[in-house]
Amino acid sequence: TSEDKAKDVLGEVYEYFLGQFATAEGKKGGQFYTPGSVVRVLVAMLSPHKGRIYDPCCGSGGMFVQSEKFIESHGGRTDDVSIYGQESNPTTWRLVAMNLAIRGIGFNLGKEPADTFTQDQHPDLKADYVLANPPFNISDWWSAKLEGDRRWAFGTPPQANANYAWLQHILWHLKPTGQAGIVLANGSMSSNQSGEGDIRRRMVEGDVVECMVALPPQLFLNTQIPACLWFLTRDKTAHGRDRRGEILFLDARKLGRMETRVHRVLTEADVAKIAETAYRWRQSGEVSGTYADVAGFCRSVKLSEIREHGYVLTPGRYVGAEAIEDDDEVFTEKMDQLTALLAEQMARGAELDASIRQELGTLGYGV
Repeated sequence: TSEDKAKDVLGEVYEYFLGQFATAEGKKGGQFYTPGSVVRVLVAMLSPHKGRIYDPCCGSGGMFVQSEKFIESHGGRTDDVSIYGQESNPTTWRLVAMNLAIRGIGFNLGKEPADTFTQDQHPDLKADYVLANPPFNISDWWSAKLEGDRRWAFGTPPQANANYAWLQHILWHLKPTGQAGIVLANGSMSSNQSGEGDIRRRMVEGDVVECMVALPPQLFLNTQIPACLWFLTRDKTAHGRDRRGEILFLDARKLGRMETRVHRVLTEADVAKIAETAYRWRQSGEVSGTYADVAGFCRSVKLSEIREHGYVLTPGRYVGAEAIEDDDEVFTEKMDQLTALLAEQMARGAELDASIRQELGTLGYGV
């Protein structure tokens, strides 16, 4: 209908200005805006289509908007999902409410803007899908009232870094069959500071880490910190798969194209490549032979090997080097070019040699 079209246009304009504002504001703007291509990877990997969708640090609501677009593009009904979000910044809290209202999306953002850790607005929520881009490496998050919190099932996070607080908060809010995708700084995959390595070890042994994705650089407008995606689940036998005791590693660092001199985007083909690889891996328990490791890009790894690597979850450590194809035709062409160039240079060298001899001869030096 024309009303729906008007909503779409208004929503697109709103999203465009959010992006422009994030660019202009630089680091500050990033607190409420996640790059569209990163959100699309999360949404494509999780395929949220029914149930409760939760974002504990929802910024301007990009995760929700892309989820709605995904549902519509796959012929589903947006009424089949419920939106739950939380945001601590009062201005951003109003931005997300406006962003969703403009598009006619129903939502529950809690009764007020509030800190997710100390004033959880949805304490009893168990979500089907969690999509989140928490602020990286925040150091001023701790409060004495969080000591012994029920959310720290894998260990108390260090007071100087909230990364493992976000991961565990999100796990706490997952249904037994729920799935989560989280954007974090690369350091989260290998850090051993202040007990983070122990929490990561318990998470791996608890089999709640499903997939790790290394992202290419320069995707974010507001930070040069390299980022990765964590995918968590409480049940690796849910949704038609059985991948217990395995983690899928995807190294996407070479994907994407430079949109400007300083900003990279993932193309639709890149997003599809990542998501389809994960989908085939998940389904391969039923449809045997559809997933295969690709050297330099993806590999399914048993927990025993991850133990040997000290529970480091960096994809580059597991996927190996990219296979170099032997392309005889290209090699032959190149060899022909090099041979022709060498012959040309040798002929030129002979000419110069003769010319030098002649010059020396006229000067009375016989060569």
